[in-house]
Amino acid sequence: MGGALILAAAGAALAVLLAVRLWVVLRPRAAVPRRSLSLLVVAGSGGHTTEILRLLETLSDAYSPRHYVIADTDEMSAHKINSFELNRADRNPSTTFPEYHIHRIPRSREVQQSWPSSALSTLYSLWFSFPLTHRVKPDLVLCNGPGTCVPICISALLLGILGIKKVIIVYVESICRVEHLSLSGKILFHLSDYFIVQWPALKKKYPKSVYLGRIV
Repeated sequence: MGGALILAAAGAALAVLLAVRLWVVLRPRAAVPRRSLSLLVVAGSGGHTTEILRLLETLSDAYSPRHYVIADTDEMSAHKINSFELNRADRNPSTTFPEYHIHRIPRSREVQQSWPSSALSTLYSLWFSFPLTHRVKPDLVLCNGPGTCVPICISALLLGILGIKKVIIVYVESICRVEHLSLSGKILFHLSDYFIVQWPALKKKYPKSVYLGRIV
């Protein structure tokens, strides 16, 4: 009985410490001016990549280097990213070699994949995501809803929980989501530092979100 009580007390203390640490990581902090920001962008197949690249068009070269994460079977997104970066370099003659990298991780969820198998594939993807995020150590993660962003954002959050680095997570819900959040949005709503929606109906339903109108 005494041993069980000690284990229960230790478990409770550990849970409290983790909760406090999570609160410290997620609480808002004052922005610190920097000359450049290392950016990790999660791209997804189809419209997700198109939307995220449109958003990147508005960002300055201060967001550099840019690290793109795509699913290992997503060749279309890799082609779009390479074309985007080459066009960006053409518009800026001072940029001899675009400073960007494309990383691949296992796809966390396929379309119409069952919930039990989705949980397993997401954990498998997380196994590859954390070493990648730890190696890159980005200042900011930018994503807009592909399933691949869930393990990446969890990995970025773990960097802060473990005291390695505080990573800002910015989630931009897809323009296609008018009244309901995507599955990724529902998961990351409470974990992101800034959760941006593009329709007033979503802002009304989720008051803590940021509404900037249509941005892509």
